[in-house]
Amino acid sequence: MLKNIPKEMTPELMKILMEMGHSDELVICDGNFPQFAYPEHVIYYPGMDNVEVLDLVTQFFPLDAGGEEPVIQMAVNDGDPYEPSTWPKYDRILEKNEGRRVPKKFLGREEFYQRAKNAYAVLVTSETTFYATIILKKGTVGKG
Repeated sequence: MLKNIPKEMTPELMKILMEMGHSDELVICDGNFPQFAYPEHVIYYPGMDNVEVLDLVTQFFPLDAGGEEPVIQMAVNDGDPYEPSTWPKYDRILEKNEGRRVPKKFLGREEFYQRAKNAYAVLVTSETTFYATIILKKGTVGKG
């Protein structure tokens, strides 16, 4: 055991986060996310939802601060009035852990799946909210 590491942080997840480099992407998804969209590295977080996992990850994972939006979310289908309850929670967590408002990009389902295939890793949770899947683009740590 180590000090000051949340009990939910597994050695496997910490290893993946440490291996990832600048611009590598990490997907946090629900258990319904299709297997074909998974890259090689998959970590399961049963009993935790996307909000909890996002908060855990972004305590350690710097988001990209330049170029394209560092957060990509699955867009709700055109004409669907549904708004995921996770979205405002994501905004609060990202702002808290990044110390800034974090820009987002929305992709339709198929485009999102294609993007997810190229991610470095996927974290599969027990989330049940529709359209709660999110991709994080890793940034850097250092002095400007």
